[in-house]
Amino acid sequence: MSECQVKEQLTAAMKDAMRNRDKVRLGTIRLALAELQRIEVDEKSIDDTRALAALDKMAKQRRDAISQFESAGRTDLSDQEKLELAVIHDFLPSQLSTEEISQLVSEAIRESGAESMRDMGKVMGVIKPKVQGRADMNQVSQTVKQLLG
Repeated sequence: MSECQVKEQLTAAMKDAMRNRDKVRLGTIRLALAELQRIEVDEKSIDDTRALAALDKMAKQRRDAISQFESAGRTDLSDQEKLELAVIHDFLPSQLSTEEISQLVSEAIRESGAESMRDMGKVMGVIKPKVQGRADMNQVSQTVKQLLG
């Protein structure tokens, strides 16, 4: 069974970070690899989609921590989280623009046959696999609400 490409990219980047003595990058990549290893043990295997979902979750955790640290006046800690977030973003696909998200949501609404806010779950079920790791799910959710409301 071959490894997923995301995991292979992380492993290669970890070796580069070790050679370059880049402690922040190395630490963040090790965290990501540990998370992928945990998922692999729990779920018996891991594919790129699942790996990207895990990295997306890690990015969201960093964004949440940044806002909390900044509101508490802890710029030292928020700066560290920003550095880690930048490393994680290196392994995620390029982010979708607002227009691309709107277009994908419109397609998902048509595809799911959604007519009102009651159908939001159907729309999110269709769109989530298409935007995983490429868009902030809060932004996607807001767009769905706007277009259904």
